[in-house]
Amino acid sequence: MAAKYVLNKAKNGKFFFNLQASNGQPILTSEMYDAVQNALDGIASVRKNGVVETSFDKLVAKDGSPYFTLKAGNGHIVGRSEMYSSVAARDNGVASVMKNAADAVLDDQSAAS
Repeated sequence: MAAKYVLNKAKNGKFFFNLQASNGQPILTSEMYDAVQNALDGIASVRKNGVVETSFDKLVAKDGSPYFTLKAGNGHIVGRSEMYSSVAARDNGVASVMKNAADAVLDDQSAAS
């Protein structure tokens, strides 16, 4: 299975996407968007910025869990990772986004939600 962007519609009517690795695990989750086009623009931003290492902020939560965010060129956060168990696992997540962001296919499930 190849990496993919899965676009969904939440119960509140807003749209969001996950970038899933080839194993089906989400490696990046977007914010909520009011319109499907805004979510598609978010995916385009991840495609562009997800291959640029300086677009990632490697962070640690208050409980000590490592995670990362991905920023667009304007500094706006376009995606956030899950909480990882180690810095090495977080860094592997960043590497996976960088590897998959540009070429992942779109799986639009927003109409089915």
